Amino acid sequence: MSTHAVRKSKVKSPIRIVPLHPHIRDAAAPVPNLTYRNGPLLTNVEVFTIFWGSDWQAAASTQLSQQLNSFFDYILTSPLLDQLAEYSVPGKSIGHGKRIGTKILTDSEPGKSVQDSAMQSLLQSELANGTLPPANANSLYFVFLPPGTAVKQSGGASCKDFCGYHDATPDNVFYAVMPFPGCTGCLGGLAQFDALTSTSSHELCEAITDPVPGQGWYDDSNGEIGDICAWKTKQLGQYTIQLEWSNSAGNCV
Repeated sequence: MSTHAVRKSKVKSPIRIVPLHPHIRDAAAPVPNLTYRNGPLLTNVEVFTIFWGSDWQAAASTQLSQQLNSFFDYILTSPLLDQLAEYSVPGKSIGHGKRIGTKILTDSEPGKSVQDSAMQSLLQSELANGTLPPANANSLYFVFLPPGTAVKQSGGASCKDFCGYHDATPDNVFYAVMPFPGCTGCLGGLAQFDALTSTSSHELCEAITDPVPGQGWYDDSNGEIGDICAWKTKQLGQYTIQLEWSNSAGNCV
């Protein structure tokens, strides 16, 4: 059950995921129109990347983690963040963000399968012991998992039902979970790194505009800003990112 099932919300099961490729939006669904539900927004997001498991200490994995950190350093002050400004509301103006740090966590191992509840417990324990920087209203912890680890969330599993998701703990610690793209459905015809940056950009934009799923910018029929445009990509600088829904343009941009 979602942690949001007990929250007061106008939507049911608001958590949406990066679906497997190929994904075709239901043609019968209403024309997308995100509306603001008066919840928090990450106005100047502060990303902290977490690479869980000793596998990330291997040379090839360390190189990949460095590449992902460079991706965030670029993307958080890029035109992708500029286009999210249309979702600003009075008193909450969405602007550029920054990456505030990174950590390879090896005190515990995720194993072959990990529940979302274990993901939340990991964050809470690492925050409590000071391994992670304290959470604030703009904090977003991106958790990257090693090859061979499946994530289970809301009855689904990575590489069977989804390729990534974001959520919030009951006390509003915001996080995104990035399973390793070890299947055709989560590569979507892209190179491994490009698949990771595309999925990460999807979850980044959704976490900024709807950090508590269903309480920020949301569409009851179509989901969040990234769901509507799943697996539609473009190049930004040297990186592959996903298109995001623009209310003002009435399209994926």
